[in-house]
Amino acid sequence: MDHEPTDPVIDALRRAVASAPHDVPLRVHLGRLLLDAGRTAEATAEAAAALAAEPTDAAAGTLMLDTLRGGSAPVSSAAPSSAPSSSAPEETADDRTSFDWHAAEQEVEHLVGPAFVDDLDADDPDLPSAFSVEDPGTRFTDVGGMEHVKQRLNAAFLAPLANPELRALYGKSLRGGLLLYGPPGCGKTFIARAVAGELGARFLSVAITDVLDPYIGVSERNIQAVFEAARAAAPCVVFFDEVDALGQRRSQTRSSHVRGMVNQLLTELDGISGGNEGVFVLAATNQPWDVEPALRRPGRLDRTVLVLPPDAPAREAVFRTHLRDRPLEGVDVGVLAKRTEGFSGADIAYVCEVAAERALMDSVASGTARLIGMPDLLDSVAEVRPSTRSWLDTARNVVLFGEDDGTYADLRAYLKKSKR
Repeated sequence: MDHEPTDPVIDALRRAVASAPHDVPLRVHLGRLLLDAGRTAEATAEAAAALAAEPTDAAAGTLMLDTLRGGSAPVSSAAPSSAPSSSAPEETADDRTSFDWHAAEQEVEHLVGPAFVDDLDADDPDLPSAFSVEDPGTRFTDVGGMEHVKQRLNAAFLAPLANPELRALYGKSLRGGLLLYGPPGCGKTFIARAVAGELGARFLSVAITDVLDPYIGVSERNIQAVFEAARAAAPCVVFFDEVDALGQRRSQTRSSHVRGMVNQLLTELDGISGGNEGVFVLAATNQPWDVEPALRRPGRLDRTVLVLPPDAPAREAVFRTHLRDRPLEGVDVGVLAKRTEGFSGADIAYVCEVAAERALMDSVASGTARLIGMPDLLDSVAEVRPSTRSWLDTARNVVLFGEDDGTYADLRAYLKKSKR
């Protein structure tokens, strides 16, 4: 490749542009000199850079026009003349109007991006919608213990789907809903994901913040959008977390906004606006007694499953999960499981965090890293109080003194067995 002849003026301007790259007039002046010297490609690059910095600059646009024509401009951009040059005709407004900017952009697309673009988000299938379904990535084998909950879920959803002939024989529909209730932190969301994994279905998790909107009618449209997304992705499990906030008792509120949300949710559960075949609705709540009774009518969230604090096998699995990637020595998860009766999964996770913190602080004080041992974990168990106690106290009052149509039979049996 031949080297361009050295021009001290051009070289000086290049250094000036390098020190002030956003100085558009300076860059245009350099481009004009390059064009006059017959170095069209370099002039085009300078014009493109000037237009990228200031797309509306007239001098930069004129320079680009001249470079594409392959010749120099009749006038200097630094000192425009009042009279046209005799070597070229004067450019008129019609010439600028008829200039093909699309062709010009194609000429310099390797140097600078286009000045204007269309809406890139309009037809992009990879962009998530307001309510996006996902693969759950969890199966029942990932859930330790909780055999009673698994049996109830198997009867409600899994067995009918796995046996289509028997489903047809007994007229069992692939639609319906189920309400998971129990103390906080006991894995209701995790179980819902496992149900979706067992069904081979997609998963759509919905929180109150995803739906609630201060403007009238928007919350109702959001609920409708949830079910439309689920129907389009069927089979799909829709999981409503904290459904008592979304579908609270209408008798306990005077807000027309809340009433509208509840009514819309009831409509969608009935599948009036679109068939719900293949759409499985799971909901979770810590306060089932605050849920609108109409939501638990047959055909809606008509089955309830009590998700209690994890049993011993489940507690062992939770300990193993949260201690898996930590340095351990002589840890017996069986002993830990026995010492944490009534702890939720979240409580056990916190126990592991406190034990790791103890070992870390000892290592900082001694200057030598040590492993997490049973004394750390047992001390943490003694320090942490189960968060389920307050919930069980409230539940006991509801069962003993509130209205119970048999919905809380499992809860009553558990309270009796645990002598609460």
